[in-house]
Amino acid sequence: MKVLVIGGGAREHALCRSLSLDPDVTALYCAPGNAGIAEVAELHPVDALDGAAVARLATELGAGLVVVGPEAPLVAGVADAVRAAGIPCFGPSKEAAQLEGSKAFAKDVMAAANVPTARSYVCTTPEEIDIALDAFGAPYVVKDDGLAAGKGVVVTDDIQAAREHALACDRVVIEEFLDGPEVSLFAITDGVTVLPLQPAQDFKRALDGDAGPNTGGMGAYSPLPWADPKLVDEVMATVLQPTVDELRRRGTPFSGLLYAGLAITSRGVRVIEFNARFGDPETQVVLARLRTPLASVLLNAAKGTLDVEPPLSWRDDAAVTVVIASHNYPETPRTGDPIEGLDEVAAQDAPHAYVLHAGTRREGDAIVSAGGRVLSVTATGTDLTQARERAYTALSRIHLDGSQHRTDIAQKAAAEA
Repeated sequence: MKVLVIGGGAREHALCRSLSLDPDVTALYCAPGNAGIAEVAELHPVDALDGAAVARLATELGAGLVVVGPEAPLVAGVADAVRAAGIPCFGPSKEAAQLEGSKAFAKDVMAAANVPTARSYVCTTPEEIDIALDAFGAPYVVKDDGLAAGKGVVVTDDIQAAREHALACDRVVIEEFLDGPEVSLFAITDGVTVLPLQPAQDFKRALDGDAGPNTGGMGAYSPLPWADPKLVDEVMATVLQPTVDELRRRGTPFSGLLYAGLAITSRGVRVIEFNARFGDPETQVVLARLRTPLASVLLNAAKGTLDVEPPLSWRDDAAVTVVIASHNYPETPRTGDPIEGLDEVAAQDAPHAYVLHAGTRREGDAIVSAGGRVLSVTATGTDLTQARERAYTALSRIHLDGSQHRTDIAQKAAAEA
């Protein structure tokens, strides 16, 4: 099978890495990719938001499967264009991707499917915003209705900051604050059958101790030793399967990766948000633990034959990933700085630790930063403590001027395990 992956971040590098290790994959392409992905896949330039261009490239390459990584192309309908060209595509339709593209749509689906989530208001006027903020009180949870690259959510005790964020959005969802730890659970689905992956936890705040501004994610780990062993079964029964069933009932079946962001509250599991694609950086740790070859699972989801897939097989190892971000992230990041030490990690830490590229590009013989989140240093171990040690040892070999990273990824979970 020839596979084309669309995107150019660490999530896509993780996908490409897993696909490159799959014996069924005879050729692997990525568009547009990055400097790290170039080591495992053949790169091609493409506008990832141009469905016709993506479909044309897939046809020219003879791809038997297209995997769309980021959310923006899915919401733009790229998967529809690929399917219209007769090529199996892993990723939901434009209509189904509204589950991520519109928080209000997601709330409507959850209400119809009786999925547990936070109470909320959808607001479009200053008056509606003030009523909603007053109704719920602090901490205020304010979400831009549309896509915001993981940075559209403000959680604050400052009503003025909450109001300013809400007023800056065309349409905004204001909801009650959910207490308790957060969990990410992915599921692969063909619109009928739902195949859950292993849960992970990511770290959204920029600084140690969950301080600082919200980011796209600064690290993640899996498994979750503190979580209820029945968590996946519960979420399957109360969240994932009902949501997939409801979307099918509406005539907009969801085929691809359904990502449930969950809060384990004092009143039970509640959905914080849905995403319509693999999460970043959780994908880096979940795929590090997946033993089942990836290509056939994604292809069966794309073809509507996921029911033939046997249960997924998982390694007992734990996995930790730590994001190296550029200077000034998550504000306007500095780019173009050379990255040193990648060869040392490959020579001294493989196969237990490796680097997945996010915002990088090659300039001559050098690899330089090209985005806010630059690298995901990923490691496995017999437990979270060993995986953490390996990840941070590998990270210590890398130099990127002005870079930042959290030092506490998985620290609490490892100590409690």
